[in-house]
Amino acid sequence: MESRPEESGETGDLLRLVDIRKSFGETEVLKGISLSVRHGEVIAIIGASGSGKSTLLRCVNLLETPSAGEIMFDGKPVDYRRHGATWKAAGAMKRLRTSIGMVFQSYNLWPHKTVLENVVEAPINVRRIPPADAISQGEALLESIGLAEKRNEYPSRLSGGQQQRVAIVRALAMDPKMMLFDEVTSALDPELVGEVLDLMTSLAQQGMTMLVVTHEMGFARHVSRRTAFFCDGEIAEIGPSRELLSHPRDERTGEFLSRVLHHL
Repeated sequence: MESRPEESGETGDLLRLVDIRKSFGETEVLKGISLSVRHGEVIAIIGASGSGKSTLLRCVNLLETPSAGEIMFDGKPVDYRRHGATWKAAGAMKRLRTSIGMVFQSYNLWPHKTVLENVVEAPINVRRIPPADAISQGEALLESIGLAEKRNEYPSRLSGGQQQRVAIVRALAMDPKMMLFDEVTSALDPELVGEVLDLMTSLAQQGMTMLVVTHEMGFARHVSRRTAFFCDGEIAEIGPSRELLSHPRDERTGEFLSRVLHHL
C-alpha cells in the first residue's frame, strides 16, 4: 500500500482551481470555485441536487468549458479558452483528459464491445499502447477486481455493480494521475453499492488522487480526507471530513446534513 501524502511528506497540489465560474445562458451555475487537491488526496463533494457539484467535475475535465477562472494541473496552467473555432492548446487538453479519469453515474460502456474490449479501447487508440500489452494490462486489472471471468461478456450480461466496476477499471487502464467520480453509486441497487465503494476505497488506500461527488456519507466520513459542501454554486464549507460531517460550522451545511445524516 502506498503511503498517504501526509505520511510521505508529499503535499504539493496536483490540481488547483482558482475562481472557476460557469454560466449556462443567464444562469450562473458555478460562482467562483477555488479548490486545491494534493497528490494522493481524496476530497468528497456533497450538496443538494443542482448545487453545481457535477458541473465542477465536468469543468475540471473540460467536458464543460469554464466561463472564467484558472486551472492548474500538475504544476502547469491549462489554457481552455477558445480562439476562433479551434483550441489554442489542443495538445494540452488531450494530455489533461488522458491524465484525469472520469466515471459517471451511468456506466457509459460500449454495449457492442466485450468487457475486455471496453477496457483496452482507449489505451490502444489514444495512448497507442501495443494491443498485446493493453490486453495483458486489461486482464490484470479485471483480475484485480474479480471480474476476469467476465472479460468476454457484453455489458448487458453484467449487474449494475459489475458494469460500474468495469467503468472504473476502464478509466484506470489509461494510468491516470487523478480520478473524478460523479455520483457513481446513485443508479445502483442498494445491495450493489458496497462492491463499488470497496473498489474506490482500495484506490484511495493505494494513493490515487480523487474528487468524489457523492451522497454516500459513510464514504465521505471514512475515506475522504476533506469534504466540501456545495450550495448554490459555491463552496459553503470545506474541512476535514469527520469534523465537517460531525460539527459543521456553516448553518447551510448543518441543515443539509440534518436531512441526510439522520440515519447515521
